[in-house]
Amino acid sequence: MSATRLPGTPRLLRALNDRAALELLLERGPLTRARLGELTGLSKVTASQLVERLEERGLVTRVGEQAGGRGPNAQLYAVRPGSAYVIGVDVGAERVVAACADITGRVVGRVEQSTEDTDDPVGVVHNAVVQAASNAGAELSGVRRVVLGTPGLVDPGTGDITFAFNLPRWHRGLLAALREDLDLPVVFENDVNLAAVAEAQSGAAREHSEFVLVWVGAGIGLAIMLGGRLHHGSSGAAGEIGYLPVPGAPIPRDVTRRAKPAFQQIAAADAVLATAREHGYAADSAHDAVRAAVAAGTAGGPLLDELARRLALGVAGACVVLDPPLVVLAGEVGQAGGLALAERVQHEVAAITLVRPRVVPTGLTEEPVLRGALRTALDAVRDEVFGSTIG
Repeated sequence: MSATRLPGTPRLLRALNDRAALELLLERGPLTRARLGELTGLSKVTASQLVERLEERGLVTRVGEQAGGRGPNAQLYAVRPGSAYVIGVDVGAERVVAACADITGRVVGRVEQSTEDTDDPVGVVHNAVVQAASNAGAELSGVRRVVLGTPGLVDPGTGDITFAFNLPRWHRGLLAALREDLDLPVVFENDVNLAAVAEAQSGAAREHSEFVLVWVGAGIGLAIMLGGRLHHGSSGAAGEIGYLPVPGAPIPRDVTRRAKPAFQQIAAADAVLATAREHGYAADSAHDAVRAAVAAGTAGGPLLDELARRLALGVAGACVVLDPPLVVLAGEVGQAGGLALAERVQHEVAAITLVRPRVVPTGLTEEPVLRGALRTALDAVRDEVFGSTIG
């Protein structure tokens, strides 16, 4: 019986080879045609054809020469940075920060604006996105995706915001309004989820496909990474552990009235600051108080022990359900507590449950939400651009 040839197989192979070459150029470039052939396992002729095809489509460009032995120098090739741009936006109660990156991941434009004196979220995001692109020297038409990190719930079905505790002007219908205003693909994602994406890329969870990240700041939340993918839940509320009923806090019966959720009452920044003052730390912020307790060594132990006991209630509640190998403490308070707080939380969780996850402080010090937004946008756009090289 003769073998059946699958239609389109050569085209598929070319697309796979192109994608592999582009990924190699991003990770290890610039490269010569010969070196690209060696790394991909392609013949010299096939590698040359591949480079020519990518160069014609504006995805690859010559960036120099590599001196060799006899004969002419070999041309060096790299992914053309301006072949696509993305914009990440971190939206908070007081400010919005937007950054524009080219397809290589290099941030080439940035803007920061206050959100306190406006009730127009579309205008705020519009200005931030346009200014970030302008600062990058990029045409808005060259921006392939905008990812906004926002507090609250994002509906997995519609992609729209359904509830944001500290951003009352953000509401259903905002996604469509932004897409129409900017005429660009716009995506919302929960800010704590984006922090977990950044942590997996370049933080404390680099070697883990499964972990949870607990954000301790003005609010408290949790991101769940399973098999290298974020878990959102059916309504987008997976990880909203601020609402976890815990001992020592009254349980509000109607969350829509903006009553403070139970776990948030005892573990978020304002509760941490109040507890720190009871222990004699007269700091202006929760993270400053925690940092002072860590610096105090043994004298700061009682405050850190109390915070660990509180945080362990929420962490344990998540861990007995998910049983992750790793818990990352992030946010202003988690970062300030460092290893001293993380080790105490690990001990407390092990003492009150049957699971024993390793608890570590965040490995990121600057703008994890923004970094996660850019990473999410880049992954999607690279799939689009690198997956359509054949025409």
